[in-house]
Parts: sequence; C-alpha cells; structure tokens
Amino acid sequence: MISYNNDTLTQYLGKLSAREPIPGGGSAAAVAGAMGAALISMSARYSLGKGKPADVEKRINDIIVQADAVRTQLVEFAGKDAQAYLDLTSARKSGDKGLHDRARAEAARVPRDIIELCRACLKLAPYLHQEGNPYLLSDVKAAEAFLNAGIQAASYMQEANS
Repeated sequence: MISYNNDTLTQYLGKLSAREPIPGGGSAAAVAGAMGAALISMSARYSLGKGKPADVEKRINDIIVQADAVRTQLVEFAGKDAQAYLDLTSARKSGDKGLHDRARAEAARVPRDIIELCRACLKLAPYLHQEGNPYLLSDVKAAEAFLNAGIQAASYMQEANS
C-alpha cells in the first residue's frame, strides 16, 4: 500500500508536481481535507481552558478527538487513492473485465470516503464558531475552505473514476 505518512511536505509536493500518475487529484483532495481537519483541531485546542462551562469543554475535547481521527484517516486516504489509481490502470491494461470493474469501483469508493470524512469534519466547525476562541475564527473558516476543497476535488475524482 502506498503511504505518504513519512514524506515531508516538500517531498509530497514534489511528487504531486512530477510527471507521474500518482499522487494526483484524489490524493491532493485528501491532503486538503487533512489540513482542514488539522486546523479544526488546532482551533479547538486553543479554545480549551477559557473559563467555559464543563459541557462546552467536553464538547470541544470531543471535537479535538474527532478532528484528529479524521486527519489521520485522510492522510491514509492520500495513499489509498494513489494505490487505487495504480490498481485501476493495471486492471485496465490486463483486459480482465471483472478485475477492471472491481478496480473501478474501488477507485470511485476512495474519493467517496474522502468526501464523507471531510463532511463529517466540516460539521464540527459551527460549534467552534459559537463556542471557540474568537481569535481563531479565521482558522476555523480556513479549515472550512480546505474541507470544502477536499469535498469538491474528491467529487471530481469520484466522477472520473465511476
């Protein structure tokens, strides 16, 4: 399985900009979503310990846990998307229709999962608009932009691979 977990940002962007089939748009969609999830986590962390009621603190802690989990999953999906694309091109060349159909379904499923993860994380943002640290509102809005970019980019990839 392909993984970009140990790449530096410079290494990943170098691979993304190379004349190679992977990583591509689906992987970049996952990375955009992961950046959004990271900003949600950071904004939530800066919202703790500000004298809010216990139930608000608990909800903010829950947001951190959820956003961190989404971020981790999206980083994994950057590699899964790349692998799914390679599997699809290999299956296409094999001439095996059954193998091609299965690879195509997987290549469409990965961006669909990226979309679902980004949407789940996007649902965390409104609470931070209301109860989060007001100095981090611009970061929450940036997170929403990255998550929406992940959704949009993954939807293009899902359409192309369906």
